[in-house]
Parts: sequence; C-alpha cells; structure tokens
Amino acid sequence: MALSPEQIEQIKKQVIEQIETTFPEEKKSSAIQRIESMDDKQLTEFLKQNKLIKENTETPAQQCIFCSIIKGEIPSTRLDENEKSIAILELNPLSEGHTIIIPKKHSDIIPIEAEELAKQIKEKIKTTLKPKDVLIENGNIFGHGIINIIPVYGDALETKRKKTTPEELAKTKEKILSAPEIKKEPKEPKEEITDKNTWLPKQIP
Repeated sequence: MALSPEQIEQIKKQVIEQIETTFPEEKKSSAIQRIESMDDKQLTEFLKQNKLIKENTETPAQQCIFCSIIKGEIPSTRLDENEKSIAILELNPLSEGHTIIIPKKHSDIIPIEAEELAKQIKEKIKTTLKPKDVLIENGNIFGHGIINIIPVYGDALETKRKKTTPEELAKTKEKILSAPEIKKEPKEPKEEITDKNTWLPKQIP
C-alpha cells in the first residue's frame, strides 16, 4: 500500500496522539521519537504489524482515521451528532474548543447535515467560550471531507497546535455544552379566511 506524504504525516500525528494518551509516562518519549524517525517504508510496515492498516484489499474507508473514529475504534471526545455527522474536539487543537465535524459516510462531499451541525457548534462556542471570532474551514484527508471549527481569541489564529489531555478536553466539552439550546419560535397557524372574519362589500344588485 502506497501512502502519500500527507497521509504519512497525518498518520504519524494520529499515532503520536494515541501514544500520548495511552502509553505510560516513562515510555512516551522513546516511542514518539521512534515514530518521528521512521521513513515512509518503516512507518507503513509498523502500521501493518500493529494492524493499523491492512494490505491493498482494504478500501479507503477502512484505511481512514475518521471512519475509525465514527466506528468508535479510536477514542474521541464527542460533542454532538445528527443523522449524518458527528462533532468531536480536536485532540491537538489550534485553540480551545477546536472542533472537527466528521460526516458518517466516507466521501469527499460534505453533506448539508454536517454544515448544519457546524453552525450549531459554532454558536455554542461563541456563547460559552467568548472568542473574538470562529472560523469554519472545510478539509479533506484520506478522501474523507471534514469541517474544522476554530475559535480565534487573539488578533490572529495561533499556528502551533497544543497538546491536551482527556481531562482538559472533558472540561472544554462541559463548557461548550453548557450553552442553552436555541429554540425555534413556533410558527403561528394561518387563520382560515371565512365570511365571519373577513369584511366583504355587499354586492350591488
């Protein structure tokens, strides 16, 4: 299986994230150094040995990190979901509240339901975390379209990602979900026009 440079970097990032959250403290540093020092061939072999990818018989969806998150094979901090998408907090965010909307179907086309969920999460972030701005950016990794929701707190967006812990993400989740639900005003039923509620001029013979 040939991986593109973008896929290699993304996989390295995801593997390192898993090491940071699951490995004992004394083993983290050496494991991360080992992953970072691997070339493309070594990383591909490492992923095969650890059953993180399979041979060419696997479909793109089976190789996709986002599909694994959807299936619950990779742990995530889930904020919300609807019929066709989920919202999770980014493990290494650009800022507090950085959220990824992942369509449940592996496709480069982002469904309108994912866009609607992104708008809902954006409003909750604006209400609870009080950023100066909230950016919404579409992305595509492994052929899976996603939406990044990135709060901006200063004059410009930070370019360096921050490492977080599950505990920190849980606190951020609690903050965001404390936003009151936005209820739509019910539409008033249209009054039926009858001779009792409508004045009409008398017919002139």
